[in-house]
Amino acid sequence: MPPPPPHPSPDAPPIDWRAQELLLLREVMKLVGRSLAPGFVLREMLHLMSELLGLNRGRIVLRDGQGAPTARIAHAYGLTAAEVARGVYRPGEGITGRVLASGMPAIVQDVDAEPGFLFRSVARDRLPPQTVAFVALPVVVEGRTEGVLACHRIRSRQRHLNDDLAVLGLLATLTGQLLQLQRLVDEQTRALQERNQELARALEVNTARYGLIGRSPPLLQALSELERVSQSQATVLLLGESGTGKELFARAVHLASGRHAQPFIKVNCAAIPETLFESELFGHEKGAFTGAVGSRAGWFEQADGGTLFLDEIGELPLSLQSKLLRTLQEGTLVRLGGRKEVRVNVRLVAATHRDLAQDVQTGRFRPDLYYRIHVVPIRLPSLRERREDIRALALHFISRANQAHQRNVHLTPGALERLDAHDWPGNIRELGNLIERVVLLADRTAVDEAVLRRFMPGGPVAGSGTPPVPPDTAPAPLTPAPSAPLVRDYRPADSHDARQLADTLAQHGGNQSRAAQSLGLTLRQFAYRLKKAGLR
Repeated sequence: MPPPPPHPSPDAPPIDWRAQELLLLREVMKLVGRSLAPGFVLREMLHLMSELLGLNRGRIVLRDGQGAPTARIAHAYGLTAAEVARGVYRPGEGITGRVLASGMPAIVQDVDAEPGFLFRSVARDRLPPQTVAFVALPVVVEGRTEGVLACHRIRSRQRHLNDDLAVLGLLATLTGQLLQLQRLVDEQTRALQERNQELARALEVNTARYGLIGRSPPLLQALSELERVSQSQATVLLLGESGTGKELFARAVHLASGRHAQPFIKVNCAAIPETLFESELFGHEKGAFTGAVGSRAGWFEQADGGTLFLDEIGELPLSLQSKLLRTLQEGTLVRLGGRKEVRVNVRLVAATHRDLAQDVQTGRFRPDLYYRIHVVPIRLPSLRERREDIRALALHFISRANQAHQRNVHLTPGALERLDAHDWPGNIRELGNLIERVVLLADRTAVDEAVLRRFMPGGPVAGSGTPPVPPDTAPAPLTPAPSAPLVRDYRPADSHDARQLADTLAQHGGNQSRAAQSLGLTLRQFAYRLKKAGLR
């Protein structure tokens, strides 16, 4: 507790109290400019009152809540923690309680001569032996007395009491304004938090409605773009890496549109043989080709009034791209082997992981079709860009797999951290496949990081249960027999050139299964690469 300013000796120059007052007010306003946090500003203000004006043991007493029956010391300078804890008052109780109840200032010239002075917070033996005065002023917030600014002062001083009252009046007003500002900020913050919670709940409802899991900003940005264009008839082109959930987004476009009650037809262009494309897309008439024993409506007619989703549209044969463009522009088609035009009303949603602009430059994709479908491009974020959704997705997949396979597997916090750290080149599809492997093959209910690592790309063979053998003790194989790991790394479609594919196929006597295994590919991946390389 700092001592009161000493009485100046007769030879000392007189104190310039006006300069001290201006310095106090200037420093307090600087504090307000640096921080709007009332606690910091008010404590420093009480400190300056003591150091510059000799107004000691300052305290600010505030109600425990609006309309609360008690008030207590909220900010103080020169009081111990025990003294602050004792400073609890009811309206009308003692001098502080009287000011709190009446809203009028109170001045006690001599605390020893005032019967209503309680000495509750500071005992008399803790005060100077001289005559001590007590000054208390109301702190008004929004027209109501919500607190009291009070302090002690030595009565016999070379400074008028009225001057102290004038300064304390300004500081009490400033205190009320700071508290009112804090209340307004708190109310606005609560309102914003409630609004954010409402928006978060609305977003969760929307994502759940579309079957999408997550709340990351990139996902919500893509969903926002999707909903803004869903009511239009414009063609939507979904761009992004494989495994990012293009089908779910395409279905979301359909569900959010006015066509949601009509058919949603999905087609994977990469899975259809080139010779069947025209028949599947536009339909055929009886006798159009060998085996066409009857007429059949194609995907466009099946999707009439609804939405047609062409996944991997970049794999569409060049010969059919012009016919697709004509159907999109005119809204009519002619079945294979037919002569009559059929009118269709279809909204197209296309998706690709390819760089179609580059394919246009190389002649693999028609520029007029590219500009026709590139009306509303929406880029879907990779899982690397929405890492905060990995845990939610993992928990969703593990719950679904547990239900499907009658298991009760769960991931430990360490396993979830390991999932967060992975780059996921295969995106959501890779994560879902990994979780299903874990649920099916894990030999324990709780899967920790060590167990999870066995199932991830680059880890040991899952389920082997055998530790790796040191190289110097491992028996040499009789014949070189490379085998693919149980968990394959995700590789791009151009991971092997035509010569490598042909050489590997020749080494295995034309057996595609063995050739694929030696390259770490599935049979389907190997066959797809052969087709792209023109080797089939």
